[in-house]
Amino acid sequence: MTKQELRTRYLQERKNIAPKLKLQYDDLMLLQFQQFNFNTIKSVLTYWGMQQNNEPNTHLFSSYLRHILPNLQIAYPVSNFITNEMKAILIDEETVYRTNEYGITEPKFGKEIKANEIDLVLVPMIICDTEGYRVGYGKGFYDKFLAECSKNIITIGFSYFEPINKIDDVNEFDIPLCCCITPNTIYEF
Repeated sequence: MTKQELRTRYLQERKNIAPKLKLQYDDLMLLQFQQFNFNTIKSVLTYWGMQQNNEPNTHLFSSYLRHILPNLQIAYPVSNFITNEMKAILIDEETVYRTNEYGITEPKFGKEIKANEIDLVLVPMIICDTEGYRVGYGKGFYDKFLAECSKNIITIGFSYFEPINKIDDVNEFDIPLCCCITPNTIYEF
């Protein structure tokens, strides 16, 4: 199936997950996430899951990281929909957020951290394949950003669904994940 076909199908399937089951899935994914050794991580780019798309609760993962790594730098993306590029903006307890016209919650302002200074990226996704290629929302923000990151960047996606065999229209600009966490297991690519 193509990315668009997969996006349509799995966005609908994700929206159909009942709230109580979603909470269970998020907790199970947190348990999987806690199996990693994050001792070398100094900075993370995470994102604010969009409720309207029933995305995983990424606050669970970043809160866990903040707890085990007290000096961790945490950044959120700020997207430019004209250039389809994004910047990573550092946050702290004083950060003010806004929700843009696309329903994405992001910092209103803050200091930028360069892509090559980030150790871990929690990557939004809808579904991935067994090679680690993912279907996102179709604008290429993350693939462009990840292309600027260090070769040692760790990328983790979270999905309520197990990987499919193959995405038919992967292209040379697509960057595969290092790992995908589902409620059942961790996939390493």
